[in-house]
Amino acid sequence: MAKLDLELFLCRTDNFGVLIHDPVSGETASIDAPEEAPILDVLERRGWTLTQIFTTHHHQDHVAANLALKDRFGATITGPVHEADKIPGIDRKVGDGDQFDFAGHPVNVFETPGHTAGHICFHLPDDKLLFAADTLFALGCGRLFEGTPADMWTSLQKLMALPDDTAVYFGHEYTLSNARFALTIDPQNSDLTIRVAEIETARAEGRFTAPTTIGLEKQTSPFLRPKDAGIRAHLNMLSATDAEVFAEIRKRKDHF
Repeated sequence: MAKLDLELFLCRTDNFGVLIHDPVSGETASIDAPEEAPILDVLERRGWTLTQIFTTHHHQDHVAANLALKDRFGATITGPVHEADKIPGIDRKVGDGDQFDFAGHPVNVFETPGHTAGHICFHLPDDKLLFAADTLFALGCGRLFEGTPADMWTSLQKLMALPDDTAVYFGHEYTLSNARFALTIDPQNSDLTIRVAEIETARAEGRFTAPTTIGLEKQTSPFLRPKDAGIRAHLNMLSATDAEVFAEIRKRKDHF
């Protein structure tokens, strides 16, 4: 099995586009389809032909180019079964625990409700890749438009169970804002302080902050650390449940 080629690029204002390509079969998938033109630019530059679209959720900034790309390439669109009626051009409906094949690479599906009710993530275990879209960001998580804090905390725990060296590609370049917020929740975390400085440098130099890894997020993201005694003390929530601490952190981020 050949190693997948991967290209990360910006779409719209702050959406990440991702293309994955199998050099043996020529199969190429777009992770979501935020905007047609940047996707076409990468395909042309790399000499790839789009064959699939993996849709994570129904928000317009993730499905805007579905129909145009399907019409142009005949791409097969895979998306969440519980949002199927909202996914333009969907061909294959998948849910929690489903697995399908991409050019010989198994793809596992996680349902991760919270940001939307039917949001899914795509995990390629053999390639140590997770496409988390708007569930898990670098130092953040998605805003809760359709789910509860408890929903999102359950979803994040699924992703936290993946190997620490799993590379995480996420839906938006929100990392600098997330980093500054994280310091207000976990100010004594030296690993976080170091990471924030690295993020500030990267963004000042125009570099992307994706991908991250599961291990790095568990070490530095307050959204994955509600068990941490320092965070609990800082929030005055020593006796709260993990879900309650997470909910408080998410609420504070909404007003940051």
